[in-house]
Formats: sequence, C-alpha cells, structure tokens
Amino acid sequence: MPRVRSPSATERKEQPRAFALLRQVAPTGPGADDLQAVDPQLLQEYVKLYGQPAAKLPADGEISFADFAAIFTQPTSAGSNTPATSCIGYAAQETSGILAPYSFDRRAVGPGDVRIQITHCGICHSDLHMVKNEWGNSLYPMVPGHEIVGIVTEVGKGVTKFKPGDRAGVGCMVDSCRTCDYCKPDRSEEQFCKGQLLTYSSKLPDGTVTMGGYSTFIVVREAFTLRLPDNLPLDATAPLLCAGITVYSPMKHFGLDKPGMRLGVVGLGGLGHMAVKIGKGLGLHVTVISTSEAKREEAIKVLGADDFIVSKDAEQMKDAASSLDGIIDTVSAKHDLAALVGLLRVDGRLVLVGVPEQPLDLPSAALIFKRVMVSGSLIGGIRQTQEMLDFCGEKGITASIEKIPIDYINTAYERMLRSDVRYRCAGVWWW
Repeated sequence: MPRVRSPSATERKEQPRAFALLRQVAPTGPGADDLQAVDPQLLQEYVKLYGQPAAKLPADGEISFADFAAIFTQPTSAGSNTPATSCIGYAAQETSGILAPYSFDRRAVGPGDVRIQITHCGICHSDLHMVKNEWGNSLYPMVPGHEIVGIVTEVGKGVTKFKPGDRAGVGCMVDSCRTCDYCKPDRSEEQFCKGQLLTYSSKLPDGTVTMGGYSTFIVVREAFTLRLPDNLPLDATAPLLCAGITVYSPMKHFGLDKPGMRLGVVGLGGLGHMAVKIGKGLGLHVTVISTSEAKREEAIKVLGADDFIVSKDAEQMKDAASSLDGIIDTVSAKHDLAALVGLLRVDGRLVLVGVPEQPLDLPSAALIFKRVMVSGSLIGGIRQTQEMLDFCGEKGITASIEKIPIDYINTAYERMLRSDVRYRCAGVWWW
C-alpha cells in the first residue's frame, strides 16, 4: 500500500486541490510517522477521474506530497502560480441563466475564518430560479450553490472547531448580524435574521457580493461552517445542507418527530425524497402523496415509504381521510390544499416548504372543523443544521444523487425543468 508524506502548511496552501484529494484517498489521516496510507483502489479511481491518466502510480512504498500532487496536476488546478485568493467558478451573467467559467477573488483567510476546498456542491431548484432572476432579487455576476462540501485546507487565528484535513460544509447562509434575538445562542435561528447573508447573491457590507459553491473553494466564518459525518460520502451529503434541513426542521419544530406518528409527504423530488428518508429515520409511518402512480414502487421499495396515495384518485384519498398526524408539502406548483387537509386528523399540521409561483387557496372551513394548523418553514438555523447532519450520520442517511461534472451544469438545469433528475444532482467542481 503506498504511503504519502504529509504536506507542510506551505504545501497545503499552495496545493489545496491535491491536499483535498489526498484526504479522500487516505481517509484515516497521517499515522504516527507522519505518513498517510493511501487506498490503492481509490487512488486508481481518482487518478482516472481527476488526474493524469498516464501517470505511473506507486504500488507501494513512500512518496512525497509533491510527487502525489504532480499525479493530479491539471491546467485548471489552483496551484502555486495563482494567488491564494483566486477562485474559479461557473457564473450566470444575466437573466438567461446560462452558466460559464468565471474567475473572481475570495477574501484571504482571516481571524475566525475557515477555507474549504470544495469537492462537491448540490444543485437546488432555487439555483435555477435565482440565475433567471425569477424572484426579483438576483445580483450578477452570480456563482450559485448552497449545498457545499469539501476539505478544510486552512484556518484563521482563533478557529478551534476545525483544522486542515477536516471534512466541512456550508449551507444557505454564510453570516448574520449575530446580535438579534434570532441569532442568540439559545435560539440559533439565523435564517430569520434581517442581517442574514446568503451564500450567494447577497451583498456584503463592503459592497462585494457573495459567491456560492459552483467554485473551487470558499472562505467562511467558523460559526457558519458545519461538521460533516465521517461515515457519509461527501457527494451524497451535499444536498443535506439545503434539502435535508428544509424537511428536518419542520418535523422537529412542529413535533412531527415521534416514533409511530403518521407523516404524509407531498411530492417526491429533491425535498420529498429526503422527507421520506428522514421520516423513516425518526421512526415515523410515512405516506407519499403524489399525482403519479408511476412513483409508487420507487417510493415504497427504494425509499422505504410505508404507503402511497395517488392524489388524483378520489377513492384512495377517501380511504386515507383523517389518517395523518402531519404533512410536509414540498410541491412548488398550484395544488389543492383542501384535499390535503382532508387527510389530516384533528389538530393535524400541514407544513408548506415548496414555493408555488401562484398563491394557494386556503380552505378555512376545512381548517376550522379539524383545528388544523397550516404553516410554512424555511431551512433551519446553524445549530439545527448541525443536529440534522449528526442525525443523518447516526442513521446513515444521504441524498439520492446523480454526480455530474461542472461542464454539464446547463444541461442539468434543463433536466431539472423537465423533472428528469432522481433526486438531486451533485456537481464535482474542477476535479
């Protein structure tokens, strides 16, 4: 088994991509002799995907970090010939939403900062809305992406929770005012802070605009950096940072998390499939509610749902009336809320996490006669997101993904529009 000499701090800073690759093919870290044992099968796979195909791989013995880095040298690699703050991403320049290569500067690592070499970034449907300015708040040029995972390559003075080589992630937020009631440690609901800074397309106090995870690396405050479970693969963990927390948060907040409770999940896309997995992890009886009979087998046999209802089938809806304690509604299109309320028991909870373009009709009589609560939920705070990641690590829960290269991103967006992704794309950026 080959062993690689651990890089110096200077080598880590000059070759962050190679260091991040080393931490993936040598996941146990350096031994007592400061050598990192490399999994030879993983090394062969990674060289084929991300390195020099003609490179001669060491079968055994020791090699220097410099020799390891040379195996993975590529023209697009961020190495010693480029400034440490120079970042490469894919950006939209205007409302067509077409993404193309784009170079920009990140801030240097300062006190309290963590630098993460990005290995993967999930592709969220909200990215598509944003690049096209469909919500009216987009800032261009825009590098999207808020489901970010990777390897820590550098930390600033005062950072205590992370060190180089750690796996780390960034979700939908990179900062907040940190002083308001929502930001206080005993609450940690930064998603409601008026001073919240989004991971991309959000203006910083100095006038610069945040850039997201469709890029080579990111620098973020330690307080907004998340620990990733060691037992979960990086690529399938990325969507947990938005899709996962978006469905986990309402289950916990509204008490829909007790084993044996009956939960309905409306829609079986990126959010819906995570709601099924997390619901089952919590010990719930999960029923998928969909307009398509074709999704029944996958919902039950692949994702583990207990029941399946076709919402267009009046008999199935009648048979399931008043059977659910709560519903997580992930659908972002116009649909019938009254029909969903009919599935709830007295004091049931209907929680909306999808964002339809057209307003939905609220069935007041249906709510009154069952004392039903209809509410909404927006991701979760940093503390709860970390809780969700730890829970998913304990239960072995990840997203179902299709891994794509960066230059496939515009095609991936077209497929998202056709609902032709099962269930989340996770991009590999410049690897």
